[in-house]
Amino acid sequence: MSIAEEEMAELAESPKAPSRLRVVAQRFFRMRQGQIGFVLLALMFVLAFFGPLLGHWSYTDKDFNAFLQAPSGTHWWGTTQTGADVYAITLRGMQKSLIVGLLVGVISTAIAAVVGAFAGYFLGWTDRVLMWIVSLLLVLPSFLILAIMSPLFADGAWVLFVIMLALFMWMITSRIIRGMTVSLKEREFIRAAEFMGVSSSKIIFRHIIPNMSSLLIVDATLNVGAAILSETTLSYFGFGIQPPDVSLGSLIADGAKTATYAPWTFWFGAAVLVVLVLAVNLIGDSLRDAFDPTSRRRA
Repeated sequence: MSIAEEEMAELAESPKAPSRLRVVAQRFFRMRQGQIGFVLLALMFVLAFFGPLLGHWSYTDKDFNAFLQAPSGTHWWGTTQTGADVYAITLRGMQKSLIVGLLVGVISTAIAAVVGAFAGYFLGWTDRVLMWIVSLLLVLPSFLILAIMSPLFADGAWVLFVIMLALFMWMITSRIIRGMTVSLKEREFIRAAEFMGVSSSKIIFRHIIPNMSSLLIVDATLNVGAAILSETTLSYFGFGIQPPDVSLGSLIADGAKTATYAPWTFWFGAAVLVVLVLAVNLIGDSLRDAFDPTSRRRA
């Protein structure tokens, strides 16, 4: 019986029985680190997407009367050496890093789930071909490839950067999914579906992948943090988000040049990055424990 079928049977027997999602949510919010991570990430989202409405400057504006000005009433977080408002460009960078992190996390986990499930279910030549692709991508120098392709990410083509980054973040998880699928395909409810003539693709997408939802949710969450760090690193070296747009990586790279005598150009972006990654990792760790019924960590 699949997870969905088990939950339907439990609800039929006991109308007041809490759903699996509700149980996981209760476990998650019972943990101190889960509460902290959720609050921090929520505050980061609010600051990133609603904070610019409170400011007086856009991330594209330049104040030519205030170069490297310290934080003041006019520029809350100071200005850069080009007169850009640090508050505005930091929030813009946070927006871009959050969007890139979320998209990469979801896309890479989805690819891992599909590839691993198909390889483990069909085995044979399908498994050999897909795992050969996995092994090939694992040995390719992803940083070098992304650096070479960086000119293509200019002129607002950051979606291509997201896709390329996601293509290098799913291989390890796909091998784990494959191993779990090989074991799961021997279960009675899978055999029953095959006996009833259900197509292989429906079995994979309706039974196998949903039964690994806990692993996939945790993996996607952790991939968000990894993607934010990867994007920041690549943008720091000029290979990620390209001007005139801005990300936390490019902001930190520019701020590092003036950090010794104008620290506000560096430390605001660096602090936002640390808090953002910390929040995502706290949520990921708490979700892992919440989905694991054997975990005893609740605070």
